[in-house]
Amino acid sequence: MSQTATYDRLHSLAKQVLECTGIKPRAAILLGTGLGALADRIEVTERIAYRELDGMPMTTAESHAGEVVFGHLGGVPVVAFSGRLHCYEGHSIEDVVVPVRLARFLGVSNLIMGSAVGGLSPDYKLGSIVALEDHLNLMGVNPLVGPNDDRIGSRWPDMYEVYSKDYREVALQVASEQGVDIHEGVYAAVLGPNLETPAEYRMLRNMGADVVGMSTVPEAIAAVHCGMKTLAFAIVTDLCTPEALEPVDIARIIEVAGEAEPVLAELIIGSIRELFGDE
Repeated sequence: MSQTATYDRLHSLAKQVLECTGIKPRAAILLGTGLGALADRIEVTERIAYRELDGMPMTTAESHAGEVVFGHLGGVPVVAFSGRLHCYEGHSIEDVVVPVRLARFLGVSNLIMGSAVGGLSPDYKLGSIVALEDHLNLMGVNPLVGPNDDRIGSRWPDMYEVYSKDYREVALQVASEQGVDIHEGVYAAVLGPNLETPAEYRMLRNMGADVVGMSTVPEAIAAVHCGMKTLAFAIVTDLCTPEALEPVDIARIIEVAGEAEPVLAELIIGSIRELFGDE
């Protein structure tokens, strides 16, 4: 798809969405595996299924609802994408970042993400919450490859601070006030959908990664490209250190994410209230 077609597609999607809502969100929320229940905490004004939007890619991943939800969270107007997209589903990298770019076309300049990850650091346990401070893109794809459309973002975006340090500091303070044990870490993004081999886990840890997952990084790159500030969290749903390695399955990953979700939900709500409640 050409960059002009991309722009036209996003413009059309934004027009369709804006015809359904009068909310002007201050933050966009993108939720991953096991974290869609946060959408239930939103005081919903509008709920739009992806399938109702012409040009919106469909999510097929388990536990991803596939909805755009408008409303208020912590008293702050938000738009939530309940169901992210992945390359392993067969989506193009361009499709994967549609929710982020659509949020920007809706006038939103702040992005909050959550995902389930494997924990590479021996300091983590099941259910640990990690605030992302950096990433390694090992997916072999990048949403910025190809001709650039300056109407979407600049040709050479700087990745010096993909995940806002200021926003992260606020989140850490909120976590402290809520009594939440939180870590900061580096996210390694891999293509999936298979989980990694023991040798790959060792390699990733030696490269400096603290967690590993199959999402988040394309969206974070796209967010920087289109001028959004990002705050990203991850829930450790399986332990990937050589000392703790054992077989896992998606049902257990979703179960662990669901158990930790209420804690992360309160942290996200508190962070949103602190960051954007005075605007």
